[in-house]
Amino acid sequence: MKLSTLIGIISAATLLTAGCADPETAETAQAGTVTFDLSPTQQGRVHVAKVDAIAATVPQAIRDRGTLIVTGAAGAAPPLRFYATDDKTVVGSEIDFANLVADKLGLKLVTQVADWSQNFVRVDSGEVDAFISNVTVTEERKEKYDFATYRKDNVTLEVPADSALTFTDRKSLVGKRIGVGAGTNQEQLLVKWNEQNVAEGLAPIDIAYYQQVTDYYLALASKRLDGFIGPGPTGLYHSATTGETKVIATFSGAGEGLQGEIAVLTKKNSGLNAAIHRALVDAIADGSYQKVLDRWGLDSEKVAESRINPPGLPKKPVA
Repeated sequence: MKLSTLIGIISAATLLTAGCADPETAETAQAGTVTFDLSPTQQGRVHVAKVDAIAATVPQAIRDRGTLIVTGAAGAAPPLRFYATDDKTVVGSEIDFANLVADKLGLKLVTQVADWSQNFVRVDSGEVDAFISNVTVTEERKEKYDFATYRKDNVTLEVPADSALTFTDRKSLVGKRIGVGAGTNQEQLLVKWNEQNVAEGLAPIDIAYYQQVTDYYLALASKRLDGFIGPGPTGLYHSATTGETKVIATFSGAGEGLQGEIAVLTKKNSGLNAAIHRALVDAIADGSYQKVLDRWGLDSEKVAESRINPPGLPKKPVA
């Protein structure tokens, strides 16, 4: 796996500043020429027209209902999926991508929030139609779910601003306390690295698990963590806007030799995945996909095409 410091990315990201003097009431944040809308109104959200030929492929029960019910986690930091300044409306790039799909399918978007692991349960039960929340394609998940990709999956190693830690490879984390979101692909990657280190006779990584973004931010700020591995866009945004942390490395969320991909997750063989995939293909072709990327400063995570069930993060070998 090619690992590198984020010199080029951080050069742009460090331009991030709060949009007004008081960060607690800021409605926007600035990243170079990109203005991040943190408000609940989201007047700049990208909307598109229904595509009848694609909408006709949506399962009849969903068409009759007229809504696309999407679940996901809600963190505390832009730009992916977060609470707006009213502390109750979920906004962000993941909501915009879901909205783009819903528009193409001629459906009204209904967004819901649940803890990470509960989102899978809600898809299993049929309570929701799709899980759109920075979900990485993995081989294990493909056994139960279908995927339609729309972003690259890059993760970052975020450390306290004055940390002397440098990152070359997994061995750089030996003996360090590293945080990670429970049940995420970042956890799977970190556990794999730890197992490889231990197998080589090195000291283990002290892995700390978190469910809430605010909790690991506090742990980094108080230096109870040496670092945190999480979604790239969130790490870059947080480090640049607060000044409390810095990003020292970026790598594929799928591990060595494979570029991870973020996708819309649906229940396997539900009949919905093909329609969502076609909506994403159409959005890429007509430029509306690019507008969402531009709105949230995510051009570095652009994919050339949407793929159905591509190779994902490998399954853990059976002992």
